[in-house]
Amino acid sequence: MRLIDSHCHLEYERLVEDQPGVLARARAAGVSCMLNISTRRSEWDQVIATAEREPDVWASVGIHPHEADAHADLGREALLAAAGHPRVIGIGESGLDYYYDKSDRAVQRDLFRTHIAVARETGLPIIIHTRDAEDDTTAILAEEMEQGAFPALIHCFTASASFARKVLELGLTISLSGIVTFKNAAALQDVARSIPADRLLIETDSPFLAPVPHRGRPCEPAFVRDTAAFVANLRGVSTEEIADTTAGNFFALFTKAAA
Repeated sequence: MRLIDSHCHLEYERLVEDQPGVLARARAAGVSCMLNISTRRSEWDQVIATAEREPDVWASVGIHPHEADAHADLGREALLAAAGHPRVIGIGESGLDYYYDKSDRAVQRDLFRTHIAVARETGLPIIIHTRDAEDDTTAILAEEMEQGAFPALIHCFTASASFARKVLELGLTISLSGIVTFKNAAALQDVARSIPADRLLIETDSPFLAPVPHRGRPCEPAFVRDTAAFVANLRGVSTEEIADTTAGNFFALFTKAAA
């Protein structure tokens, strides 16, 4: 069984203080690969350094929409240069967040398009965060796809079934976090049942969103096993099948990691 945590924040508080222990527990749980995500430029060096040090950890470079105002002048050249590092396999996370509105929406949209352009040019998947911004997210994705296809996924999917259908039609992959295990997540669980097997990933988004039965604790990559088991039960297959399927999907999408 190959378990992969396709989205975690190993440099964040509650994980970084015991990073060796966090990694050891993940490996003991059967997690064979982790993608360590950056959300601001100041994190890039640290995220990449962890990936250089740990052979089962990879890195992304990008700017979270919450941080867009502080990076409004970030050009594609900076992203392109960082994306050339051999341990960087993804662009992001980037996208739109209209729930918290921590950055100007126009700045978020512009920076999202910059990330997409770099994903298109490099062939590295863009890791998309979207919250309360379904219409603008799909509109931008559709417009940008017309200019040239690029690999992409929606991480920590919590949106509507309609949004799921639209992004799947655009060729995106959908990643499920521990939210799918929550008792109030019936609508998301319905979406989880319907995602085509070849477009499905699982993640922790640790240290956030610990799945059942770990609610109330800092989330860790090891807990991706619980999410895998829950999704497997939803879809009527074994945990081993979900683990192997999502691992295969991960390397099919993040081709730089498979090289």
